[in-house]
Amino acid sequence: MPLKKIIKPLILASLCASSSYTLAQTKVIYNANGYTPLYQGEVQQFTTLVIKNGKVVKLGSDTLKDSYPDAKLIDAHGNTLLPGLIDAHGHVIGLGDNLSQLDVRGATSVDEITNKLKVFADNKQGWIIGRGWNQELWADTRFPTAKDLDKVVSDRPVVLSRVDSHAIWVNSKALELAGINAQTKAPEGGEIIKDEFGNPTGIFVDKAESLITQHMPAPSKQDISDSLDAAGKHLLSLGITSTHDAGIDKTTWEVYKERGDLGNLPLRIVAMLSGASPDLDTMLKAGRYHDKNDFMEIRSVKVYADGALGSRGAALIEEYADRPGHHGLMLETQEKLEALFTQSFKSGFSANTHAIGDKANKVVLDAYQNVFKKTGGILLRNRIEHAQIVTPDDIPRFKALKIIPSMQPVHATSDMHMAEQRLTEKQLSGAYAWQTFLQQGSVVAAGSDYPVELANPFDGLYSAITRMDHNKLPENGWRASEVLSREDALRAFTLGGAYAAHQEFKVGSLEKGKWADFILIDKDYFKVPVDEIYKTNVLQTWVAGIKRYEKTKTENTTEK
Repeated sequence: MPLKKIIKPLILASLCASSSYTLAQTKVIYNANGYTPLYQGEVQQFTTLVIKNGKVVKLGSDTLKDSYPDAKLIDAHGNTLLPGLIDAHGHVIGLGDNLSQLDVRGATSVDEITNKLKVFADNKQGWIIGRGWNQELWADTRFPTAKDLDKVVSDRPVVLSRVDSHAIWVNSKALELAGINAQTKAPEGGEIIKDEFGNPTGIFVDKAESLITQHMPAPSKQDISDSLDAAGKHLLSLGITSTHDAGIDKTTWEVYKERGDLGNLPLRIVAMLSGASPDLDTMLKAGRYHDKNDFMEIRSVKVYADGALGSRGAALIEEYADRPGHHGLMLETQEKLEALFTQSFKSGFSANTHAIGDKANKVVLDAYQNVFKKTGGILLRNRIEHAQIVTPDDIPRFKALKIIPSMQPVHATSDMHMAEQRLTEKQLSGAYAWQTFLQQGSVVAAGSDYPVELANPFDGLYSAITRMDHNKLPENGWRASEVLSREDALRAFTLGGAYAAHQEFKVGSLEKGKWADFILIDKDYFKVPVDEIYKTNVLQTWVAGIKRYEKTKTENTTEK
C-alpha cells in the first residue's frame, strides 16, 4: 500500500528544491561554546562553525565569520554546541507506537497499572496494547496474573509488555483468543509462567510471547510511517540526530527504503534486519541499502541469543541467585547462531547479537569465532548488543575478535539493585564493564535501548559518568571503577556509534567534510556540575545543516 503522506509529487518536488537551496547556502554559526571530539585526537573547542552543502567546512574563532561575508549568520548566543548525538541501540517504531499506547512505566503497584488501564480502555477500541511494567518496583515482586487485568478489562484482549520487552502480561480474553490452556507448551527459548495447578497465569517470557502476539492485528505501512514520524520528532527534541534501529521486520524495511528513496526521513537511521524474521532471506538477497544523503543505512542483522535479566531470561553460566536451579533462556543454539552469522556474512551484512547473560555472551563469542574461521566476516564490525554480564575471561575476546560492545549506560543504573539480587559477586565481576572495554581498546557504542529505557541521551551520559541514580546514589557510584570520563562518554554517544555503523568519516564529530549534524544545549556539558547533566535541555537540533527542531519558550523537554 502506498504511503499517503509521501505520494504528492508536486509538493515533494517543491520541498526537495527548497531543501537543495538550503543545503547549498553557506551558513556560519558563531558565538557558540563549541566542543567536538575528533576521530583521531582530543576534544576540540571552537566558537564558529562554517557549513556548506550540509557539511562542515571549517571550525574556528568568531573572526572566522569575516571570511564569509555572503554567508547566512546565525548567532548561537553563547550556548553550548555539540555534535548530534547517536543512539546506537533503540527501537524506532516501538518508540513511536509507545507514544500512542498505554504507558505504565514507573508504576509501583498492580493497582496503579489497572487504574491507568481502566482510564485508557474507556477511550480505546479493540486490542489494548501497552508496555513498561516492572514487578521489581512493586512491594510484592512476584509476576502479576491475567486475573489482575480481568478485574478492569475482560471483554477485549489486553497485552502489556514488560519494560524490557522480554515478557508480556495478558488478560484472560487474550488467552482465550490465542487458545492457550494448561496443555499449551512453550516453544524452545520461551517460558509460560504457570500456577501450582499447571494453568497459565498470563505471563509469557521471550519466545513464548509469540503464542499471543501472532494473533495481534498487524500494523499497516501507514501505521509504521506515522510511528516513524512520531519517534523522529521525539528523538530530535532530545538531541539525537542518528539512531540505530535494533531489529526491523519486512514491512518496516519496505517503509524505510521507500522513505529513504524519497528523502523525507526525520533523522538518520541505521537499521538492522531482524534475524527472527521469516523474511530474512528475502531481505538479505535484496542487498545492502543506503540513500544518497546517508539518512538510511541497512547493512546488518539483529540476532537474538538470550532474554533479559529482569524477567530472568538472561542466560547465565551459574544459576540465578534468587531462583535456584534456573539459568535463564538461550533463544538460539550455538549451531543456529553460527548459521545466522554465516547467512549474514555471505550476504555482506554484519551480525549484531543481543546477549545479556554471561553464558549467552560466551556462546555468541564462540559462534563468531567458529564462523570467522570457516567463512570470514571478522572485519564487518560485528557487535554484541548489551554485553551486560560478561565473564572477565571473555572480555578480552571482544578485542581479539573485533567485536564491538554496543552498551546502554542507563541499564546499569536501572538494573543495579535488581542485579545484586539476581547475581552473585562472581557473576557481577564483569558486569556493565564500560571502562574495562575501553581500556583494552574496544570501541564502545552507547545507546539507550528506548523505549525499554527513556530515550534521553543526557540520562545515558550522566549514568556513564557517575553510575548513580538521579538521587546521586549510591555515593561515588555503583561499581565505580567502570565510570567513564565526560570525554569518553560523549565519544561513545557520537563517534562510537558512528564507527559501529561504518560511518565514522560521515558523522559523529564536526570535522571538515562530515555532515553538519549538531545540537545547541542550555548547559556546558564539560563544566556543569555532574548532577546537572541529566537536566540538560536541547535548544536546537540540526541535521545536515538544516534546523530540524527548536525548543519553544513554553516547552518542557524533560522526558516523562
